[in-house]
Amino acid sequence: MTQHNHQTAPTQFVEANGIRFAYRRFGKAAGAPLVFNQHFTGTMDHWDPAVTDGLANDREVILFNNAGVSSSSGEVPTTIAKMGANAVAFIKALTLTKVDVLGFSIGGFVAQEIAVQAPDLVRRLVLVGTGPRGGEGMAALTPEAQEIFGATYDEPDHLWLRVHFTKSEKSQAAGREFLKRFRVRAEHRDPEVNEKVAPAQLEAIGEWGAPREKPFEYLKSIRQPTLVVNGGKDVIIYSVNSFILQQHLPDAQLVLYPDANHGSQYQYPKQFVQHASAFLSEAEAR
Repeated sequence: MTQHNHQTAPTQFVEANGIRFAYRRFGKAAGAPLVFNQHFTGTMDHWDPAVTDGLANDREVILFNNAGVSSSSGEVPTTIAKMGANAVAFIKALTLTKVDVLGFSIGGFVAQEIAVQAPDLVRRLVLVGTGPRGGEGMAALTPEAQEIFGATYDEPDHLWLRVHFTKSEKSQAAGREFLKRFRVRAEHRDPEVNEKVAPAQLEAIGEWGAPREKPFEYLKSIRQPTLVVNGGKDVIIYSVNSFILQQHLPDAQLVLYPDANHGSQYQYPKQFVQHASAFLSEAEAR
């Protein structure tokens, strides 16, 4: 591919569904690219370079902003299904015929939709800090999440110390290291999201998490091998939802990291990269 990495990859644009999607590509051009789907109000610059660059050692990585987020045009849909349709359109606009898909938090909802809507497009799934439709405590933000997102912080980035990490000294220390990496890209960063993004995403989260009859039946149709990852103490999307995913997906394995909250992959970036790389490479060896 190129010699670019998380810090230097230029922002590019492609049009699909009437949307001008912003994206970045870097890493080793071998096998299926890995498409990243971001968390609530996150941009391409909210990913941890230790994770993106680590995974890019063995494969091409594609980061993008879905419709209405940061440097992408359009409006943020109020359903996950429409977000998924936009993501599928974006991937096809890059003329890709087979991808691996990673989704974090709300991005994990979108990743599931991509697999449901375009099963032939997706080879393998990595679902991180996420949950199924109608999962436990998912009809709205959890009480813990409401408190965390509703608080004020001396340093705006300190919000992420509470979203992604537990209160333990060890976890908070890992969080401070994450914040250093999080800001490593100093030039050509994505703009922060505008005021329309959070309300639209919250509406989509509420629709996805609302109780329904037989909520997990749809998971049977996601037949791609799936790696489910979370912290054992996730208060944003309760960890039990990762277990529900693993139990109801036909071909899924589960990794829970100790003393870790929503951003377990940022607390344990080396271990996560090892686990995810081994999982993705296993498919190539079949």
